[in-house]
This record gives sequence, C-alpha cells and structure tokens, in this order.
Amino acid sequence: MYQTRRIVVKVGTSTLTYENGKVNIRQMEKLCKVLSDLHNSGKQIILVSSGAIGVGMGKLNVKERPKETRYKQALAAVGQCELMFLYDKLFGEYNNHVAQVLLTKNVVTNDHSRQNVVNTFQSLMEMGIIPIVNENDTVAIDELIGDNFGDNDNLSAIVADLVGADMLIILTDIDGLYDADPRTHPDAKRLSVVTHIDDRIREMAGGSGSNRGTGGMATKIIAAAAATSSGIHCCVMGGHDPHNLYRLIEGYPVGTMFLAQDGTI
Repeated sequence: MYQTRRIVVKVGTSTLTYENGKVNIRQMEKLCKVLSDLHNSGKQIILVSSGAIGVGMGKLNVKERPKETRYKQALAAVGQCELMFLYDKLFGEYNNHVAQVLLTKNVVTNDHSRQNVVNTFQSLMEMGIIPIVNENDTVAIDELIGDNFGDNDNLSAIVADLVGADMLIILTDIDGLYDADPRTHPDAKRLSVVTHIDDRIREMAGGSGSNRGTGGMATKIIAAAAATSSGIHCCVMGGHDPHNLYRLIEGYPVGTMFLAQDGTI
C-alpha cells in the first residue's frame, strides 16, 4: 500500500468532455463525488484540471481547436469560468469547498512568488479547502504555443513538488502505459509498474493527445519523470471510472505506477 495522505490528481480534457466538446456532466459528477469522499476520509486533495479551452469550445459551439493564440485565450476565459462554476456546484453538493489557483511559469520559478504559492496551498489545505489548479491561459500564452509548463501534465508534477505530495495521479483516456499503442495493437500489454524511466519507456509513449487537449502519453511520461525524481510516486490511469481511485489507494494494481526514485512504497 502506498503512502497517500496528500494527493495531486490531474484530469485531462478528454476525460471531462465528450468528443463534441460539451462537458461530460456524468463524468464530472463521479469524479467530484469520489474526490469529495477521499477528502472526507482525511486525504488532502489538490486537483489540477485541464479543460478550459475544450469546455469553452463546447459552450460556444466551436468545432475545431483554433490555431490563433488570441482565440485560444478567449476560449480559455469562457471555459475556465464554466469549469469553476461546475466544480463549485458539484463539490458543494458534498459540503466541500474549492478554490481556484491559476499559475504561470514565472510565478513558480521566482523564489519569492514560489514561496507565496506554497503558503497559499498550505493555508487552503489547513482550512480543508480543495485547490483546483490550472495554468492561467488568458494571460500566459506560452502553454498555448507549446512553451510554458508544457501542458497541465507537467504543471501537475510541478504542483505535486510544490505541495510535497505523496502521489501524483494522472487521469487520461488510456488506462496506463502499454508496450505498444493499444488502439492499433490489440495484443499490447499494459505495464503495471515502472521502476525507472529510460529511453525504452519514452519510446513506448509516442503519440499525441485528443483534438480537445494538448497532451498525449509522451507528456505524461515527462511529468512522471519529474515527479519521481522529486520522490513522488506517479500513477497514469484511465479516467473513465473514478472509482478506480479507491482501488489504487488500497494498493490494487491500477494503471501504470511509476515509482519514486528512492523506491519507497
């Protein structure tokens, strides 16, 4: 069984929305219910949520992700408002409070502002509030053009390090790392545990993400490498059934677990 008192959970756009970009309300309800229950059990939960641009696309009936940065920023502004409204409502149904934390790279690379961020996270958790984190896409264009945190997979690893998390859990549309692409190779086998991320593991993670998001398995491996090098276990698992979070925390093999470099369990 893994040490899991403080957990960062990252959820991707493909988990939160349908193919048409509209919010998958049933999926969000299940996720918020499970996270609320884990929080009620004494776990400290930090949620890193993608989806602002995807939700903005769905709300405004935009069919394809725009290429121009200014339109991405506009969609992010619309979608972030909608996302936080939904999270506040859904977590509130289980008597849990949430707070929005929007970050940019310059904030966490500057020692003074980084400490302010750490202090804010600590205060929120002491108050029993669930922080919901995203990159501030409306003012920071770097992620939108591919050069800031990189995407929210990398951001989640940074947040896990900032808060001193025991585990980072990345929820995605594939239930772990396979030795080949399971969408094109039916005989592909999932790796249950990875003790060390090397070039062979990185090669297995080729491929891009969905039309509504920016990531793919490759970015999740980068995030896992960052987390494990900071002494944090990282699990990449399917987000289709949030109840699997219970199984993971109880020690059952779910998804692909990348072990912290110090090897602690």
